[in-house]
Amino acid sequence: TLWHSLPVRPTRDDVVAAQVRLGTRVRRTPLADSPWLSETAGGEVRLKLECWQRTRSFKIRGALNAAHRLVAGPPRERAEGPGNERAAAKTVVTASAGNHGLALATAAHEAGLACVVFTPSGAPRAKIEAIRRAGAELRREARDYDEAERMALAWGVAHGATFISPYNHPDVIAGAGTVGLEIVEEWPDVDLVVVPLGGGGLASGIALALAGSSHARVVGVEIEASQAFTTALAQGGITPIVPGPTLADGLGGNLEPGSITFEMVRDLLDSVVVVSEDQLRDAMRGLLTEERLVVEGAGAVAAAAVLGGAVRTAGQRVAVVVSGANVDIPRLMSVV
Repeated sequence: TLWHSLPVRPTRDDVVAAQVRLGTRVRRTPLADSPWLSETAGGEVRLKLECWQRTRSFKIRGALNAAHRLVAGPPRERAEGPGNERAAAKTVVTASAGNHGLALATAAHEAGLACVVFTPSGAPRAKIEAIRRAGAELRREARDYDEAERMALAWGVAHGATFISPYNHPDVIAGAGTVGLEIVEEWPDVDLVVVPLGGGGLASGIALALAGSSHARVVGVEIEASQAFTTALAQGGITPIVPGPTLADGLGGNLEPGSITFEMVRDLLDSVVVVSEDQLRDAMRGLLTEERLVVEGAGAVAAAAVLGGAVRTAGQRVAVVVSGANVDIPRLMSVV
């Protein structure tokens, strides 16, 4: 039995504790005015630039929080079973489209842990090379993210390592939630926070951070080619989907059965909206040409929702989370 299989919903206190724990290990990223999107939205739009975060993605927040909690935590937070406690304290394993793998490899190195990362064989080259440079053992046998996750889980069980999910882990969610704390600390009057939605860790954490402390609504944004939450919410529970190809590779794939993020998104978010590939291209192009920001597909979906009118923004104060920058340059240039 691995820690990931016994997830407990984190609390807002866990997010606050994560902010203290992370301290200067992460950057307090800018919340920058966007005249371009403000004009389009008919409101005041600011961009939360997690594309400028360490490892060029918000993922480092959750990975660092989980790795340092693992090293410092009691034995129950490590793999259980004969002889596994020591192995789990030394090795972490994950599945990732790229950003979480890079973040966990970086966090593991700083915490004195070994790290194994399973990625899809077609993961972006920029992310793959960064994971290798960070010192992780890289496994690229999987056809897609779903298969990478199954392989990583099986490897963890076989080797007594601790699986740290990119989203279905309370410490990862709490770490991601520190993005929300920073937004409301800097902009207490914010009305709406628009967040990319893949596995739901970032959206859940931000909504948790805002709960009881802000009037702001939180809207999650999925990509049309991979609507795991839209489907699950309509069906009343996690339901398998068939993800299609998308520029937002970091958002593709199914939810792990029993993921705590489903109930958190259902209970804490105001709504979930969907954007198309064309809207995503427009947002990536606009962020580069209007804001001079290099943003990957997954990082641009919240901006795409505002740009395409998927969320009501007129007269609103809107924070748009730009979650990552790790895009292959040929892909970015083809979009431009």
